[in-house]
Amino acid sequence: MNISALKAFVAVADAGSFSRAAEHLFLTQPAISKRVSALENELQTRLFDRIGRTVSLTEAGQTLLPRARNILLELEDSVRTLSNLSGKVHGSLRFGTSHHIGLHRLPPVLKQFVHRYPQVRLDIRFMDSEAACHAVETGELELAIVTLPLSPAAVLQVEKIWDDPLTIAVSEDHPLAKTRRPALSDLAAHVAILPAANTFTRQIAEQVFATLNLELDVALSINYLETIKMLISVGIGWGLLPVTMLDDQIRALSIKELALRRALGTVYHRDRTLSNAARTLNDMLMSSRGTG
Repeated sequence: MNISALKAFVAVADAGSFSRAAEHLFLTQPAISKRVSALENELQTRLFDRIGRTVSLTEAGQTLLPRARNILLELEDSVRTLSNLSGKVHGSLRFGTSHHIGLHRLPPVLKQFVHRYPQVRLDIRFMDSEAACHAVETGELELAIVTLPLSPAAVLQVEKIWDDPLTIAVSEDHPLAKTRRPALSDLAAHVAILPAANTFTRQIAEQVFATLNLELDVALSINYLETIKMLISVGIGWGLLPVTMLDDQIRALSIKELALRRALGTVYHRDRTLSNAARTLNDMLMSSRGTG
């Protein structure tokens, strides 16, 4: 079975489009169509239904997809294992990171890595921590540098690098800024600006409020902490931010019931071989603990 045809098949299934799959693989659309057609001819079955611009998997395609993913992942893992035998730190490193970590935590280590290993080609994906963890699970990413999940999937290995204390922040003219000893019940009476409900950071906040049977009144859900900080600073609501983001634009509230923190670190698949490049970057990050 032709590997390039399998890659084309998986790309079309993921993108839901031959044209988008072609863009992803840096090929022409006719080339993608030719490879998928060749695979269908070899298997003697149709893998996609093509109705107008809509592309959907047939029953045969749905059956093949997980097996095709496994074949490609095994091949990729084998290539990495053989490449690692040389001991060289080279090749391509595909990893994901959140915007916050990419801006505030990663640069010093990444600068050292790029300086020491210029032969490594970096493919950095900026994405939500939850999406990055899922991408590691499926094999799309080799490594994720993210907010660590509270309950990681069994196949994921997580390693804490940074402790990230969180605080409730408000603008200087917010009503809560004038409250001498605000409580969680006071927060519940005002609108909040928080990351989306499926994010690890939001889950941390919800767990605390749930223990006191309090409901969050979330006015806006935004996954970029820098944007949340801006909205807090103009007085739209209170929010949950890392202590490292505090400045003279916003004020931290001291609330007795709250001592929130999240863990930031790396995530990789337990059953897949890390390339020398990924392992080296992970080791450098681990060595940086306590410096950021």
